[in-house]
Amino acid sequence: MQNSPKQAVRGPKRGGGGPKPEVPKRKVDAYFETLDKAYQHPANRVIQWVAIPVLFFAVLGLVWMIPFPEITFLKKHGYDMFLNWGSFLIAAIIYYYLRLAPTLSYAVLFTIGIFSFFIVQLEYIEQRGGPAVWLVCMTLLLVSFIVLYWGRSMERTAPPFRSFLQLLALGPIWLWHVVFKKLNIPY
Repeated sequence: MQNSPKQAVRGPKRGGGGPKPEVPKRKVDAYFETLDKAYQHPANRVIQWVAIPVLFFAVLGLVWMIPFPEITFLKKHGYDMFLNWGSFLIAAIIYYYLRLAPTLSYAVLFTIGIFSFFIVQLEYIEQRGGPAVWLVCMTLLLVSFIVLYWGRSMERTAPPFRSFLQLLALGPIWLWHVVFKKLNIPY
């Protein structure tokens, strides 16, 4: 008897001893590998652990303080104070990080929640006569940017500027990746 064409075509045996297919590297892992190679000096690593969150907070605070147009139906229901340009920045950041590594994006969202609390506290301080929130955030932004750039010069070979820009964009998720890696949490 002859096998029908459907019976003749069979896939590979399960559990065979052949070579296992190589798992492709995720885009986020390639980014982290690039940053790990570019920034290895121990003092620069400490600088990054302090300056990257401060820079991230400052950018979020500055965007938060950009005047937002008044939307009548939101104000009517009391939701106008919860919507600002920072809300859109948060949504964009979380969406981008969610596409790269979902678990890490949740950690960054937690961080953003804490930062949002402190930005609101700065607004209350400003209302009681303290310094303007935008001024505090601009100062933090400039200081942290300068410190990060100075830390970049500590490296044996100065990383390319593109790597520095990548550090600024992916810094928060990169720091969380280090924490997750140390705790053996898959991301």
